[in-house]
Amino acid sequence: MNDVHELLGRAADDAGTPALSTGTVYARAARIRRRRRALVSAAALTVVAAGALTVARAGEQGDTAHSSVATTPRPSGSPTSSAPALTKAERLAALLPPDVGKIEQVLLLALTKQIPPEQAKETYLGPLDGQYAFREDGGVGYLVLNYEDREAVTAKEGRPADPDADLCPEPGQETSRTECVREVLPDGRVLTLWNSAMPFRGGDDVRWGPELTGQLVQRDGSRFLVRSSTGFESTGTQGPLLDEPPVSREQLKALLTGPEVLPEKP
Repeated sequence: MNDVHELLGRAADDAGTPALSTGTVYARAARIRRRRRALVSAAALTVVAAGALTVARAGEQGDTAHSSVATTPRPSGSPTSSAPALTKAERLAALLPPDVGKIEQVLLLALTKQIPPEQAKETYLGPLDGQYAFREDGGVGYLVLNYEDREAVTAKEGRPADPDADLCPEPGQETSRTECVREVLPDGRVLTLWNSAMPFRGGDDVRWGPELTGQLVQRDGSRFLVRSSTGFESTGTQGPLLDEPPVSREQLKALLTGPEVLPEKP
């Protein structure tokens, strides 16, 4: 009714002009209401369209920022970047104290027999199997790790590894094995460690220094062999012998009995 009151007020102000009937007043009021509704609807459409345009532009900016983050390469030191895989030598070093010296993987046949590296490669079953050089105080020693499953042992010796066999020499028996200790572990595996003077034979091309040797025999007929050598003297030598084997008896025991050197069970 505000439209009617407005028209009535204007009619009172326009005294002297021809009088307006009540029907005329209500008709004009109806026309004003229609015009106002049309203006309000148009304004509302304008606001909605502007809002939609703003949202669309904001969405475009958001997509651009997301694409930029996704396609921008992260620096190598970023916490979310995956770390490079460790080499065998690095994984082995993580299991030993830092004072054992610098460790690198080598091929002993390539060094001692002057065989091309591509022909000296061997097939390994264990995750850390291989031959490693230990450099310390100018000398070079070596560590050899080799896991053999039941099939490999049987193919080599005609029968699987026997945990009940005693590798230590009988008392009074002349052998290069000294300080031999055989230990039955709680899980039934048998660990044997001994020192070897590695006597030189005249026909040998390589003169090996003293070494510490170990063997872990498992109940399934597999075994794990390890040599901790002070080094060798030959045309392919990398340096003088170490005074002691690079990996001690205690360190060798911890290494042999740890899960890191054995393949995962299927």
